[in-house]
Amino acid sequence: MKTILKVIGGLLAAVVLLAGLAFVQVWYFKPFRIGIFYELSFLKFVLEDPETLSQLRILPPALDWYNDDLTEATPARQVRRAEQTRQNLETLRAYDRAALTEAEQQSYDILDWFLQNAVDGEPWMFHNYPVNPTFGVQNGLPTFMLSTHQVTSLETARDYVARLQKFPVKFSQVLEGLQLRESKGVLPPKFAITKVLEGMRKFIEPAPKEHVLYTNLRDKLDKVEGAGDADKAAILAAGEQAVGDDVYTAYKSLIAWFETIDAKVTESNGVWALPNGDRYYAWLVRNHTTLPLTADEVHATGLAEVARLEAEIDAILRGQGLAQGTVGARMAQLAADPSQLWPEGDEGYAAALAEYQRMIDEISPGLDGVFALKPEVGVDVKRIEPFREKTAPGAHYLPAPMDKSRKAIFYINMRDMRENYKWGMRTLAYHEAIPGHHFQIATAQALKGVPTFRKLSLFTVYSEGWALYSEQLAWELGYHKDPLDNLGRLQAEMFRAVRLVVDTGMHAKQWTREQAIQYMLDKTGQPEGDVIGEIERYLVNPGQALAYKTGMLKILELREKMKQKHGEQFDLKEFHNLVLAAGPMPLPVLEKRVLEKM
Repeated sequence: MKTILKVIGGLLAAVVLLAGLAFVQVWYFKPFRIGIFYELSFLKFVLEDPETLSQLRILPPALDWYNDDLTEATPARQVRRAEQTRQNLETLRAYDRAALTEAEQQSYDILDWFLQNAVDGEPWMFHNYPVNPTFGVQNGLPTFMLSTHQVTSLETARDYVARLQKFPVKFSQVLEGLQLRESKGVLPPKFAITKVLEGMRKFIEPAPKEHVLYTNLRDKLDKVEGAGDADKAAILAAGEQAVGDDVYTAYKSLIAWFETIDAKVTESNGVWALPNGDRYYAWLVRNHTTLPLTADEVHATGLAEVARLEAEIDAILRGQGLAQGTVGARMAQLAADPSQLWPEGDEGYAAALAEYQRMIDEISPGLDGVFALKPEVGVDVKRIEPFREKTAPGAHYLPAPMDKSRKAIFYINMRDMRENYKWGMRTLAYHEAIPGHHFQIATAQALKGVPTFRKLSLFTVYSEGWALYSEQLAWELGYHKDPLDNLGRLQAEMFRAVRLVVDTGMHAKQWTREQAIQYMLDKTGQPEGDVIGEIERYLVNPGQALAYKTGMLKILELREKMKQKHGEQFDLKEFHNLVLAAGPMPLPVLEKRVLEKM
């Protein structure tokens, strides 16, 4: 018997050793199969990112070890990520692409473009502004706690408090990166400093028990079934203390640094003013468009599109009896018509949200004839939380988690109801929800038989290009019957064409902030507050605004090529399948896919 046990023990030890060796080989060296490499590279990336794990919810609840932690934000982590990216690119290219299946080659090409682009951007990893009025830890982390961290039990409620207690660590890591940027001569524009300070000071004004991070915990905890009053009281007491001691302390440390640089910065320039700013922007153009375009080429395209759209808009305005002034001034006049506005206050907010939801519910069943792929998960319309509405965009989309534990959210900014004029609503709903971001992102999340990274929105030009294309598609399908609704569509497209002009203007041609604001006012007719927020967004997030119109133009170009080839046999549903059914990708890979498949 002892001999048998020794043999069994030896076999078990051998199995464990072999399994360990296999794990080491797969984890630290080139995996045997490229599919394993795809998943491992994604896994290594996401396992050290607790916040992304909470958003994606790809692990079962039993493995929610990350739920009480925040993602590291040190410069050292950025450097580690860059090294990991270089290693992944080297490993990817060690595989023989010619020996792969067609689907594997497509994954190879997507990842190869993404990794090489990231490596090309390494010199600029500290050229950005990670804390600014549009996004950053100061508004992104509270939004994460409110929208992403789920409280479904006493344990997850305690995790919520634990995350609040880690705000000082997270903020100190971000501050380390800001100080490093300062040493390199990379400081945010003056307006960004002013607005970030204003927002952070206001955020910590309430008493801890009145603060949104506390009331959110309280409201979520109230819905937890079976939780005893004593346990709830203890958690809420800990939450109140965490807000007052940890959250407020974290914000005060960041406020102090911004106060020190406030006196040092006097202008609001584009990135041309940064060290090697021209080279940085050249990379940003390629990064956000995924095409080998120059800033001058993008600028010229923008000017041509603005001129085309201006003529179409002018025709509609003249039909409304408005013939004098810039198209922007005339659209602003229409937008200010009381009949096109919702009242301020809760009643007006509720009515506008309901109308957005009605528009989404109306178009959804009418798309069956042109879409084979439609999301299973729904989308809710919600107001952007008041604490972040002042510097948030007019609207944005938040995907559902991959486990579908909640619906996707179409967020609307209601800081000023004059920005939600009725003839612009349809286009916004079609862009952010259906058939725009919701169709594209939810479809990608549900893809089968592809690496996980292909389910994520890695390419803004693809995602935003699709959403802008969706605005035109809805019009083509008859959902802008009223001329004013169509004017809303054209205004939105003009808005994206103007972006090509002002983004390249400010960052490559040294336009001033004020020059860009006036140009956008003249061409789009949007409220001045909206325009200022947009221009300032482009200043702190350079190049990103180029993605929308560039992506739309490429999708329309590919659709036209497919129409020309198939003539009367052209099938719009088939084209949409080609664009959506393989998930997000850079435009050169998308073009290759469509041309080869059509």
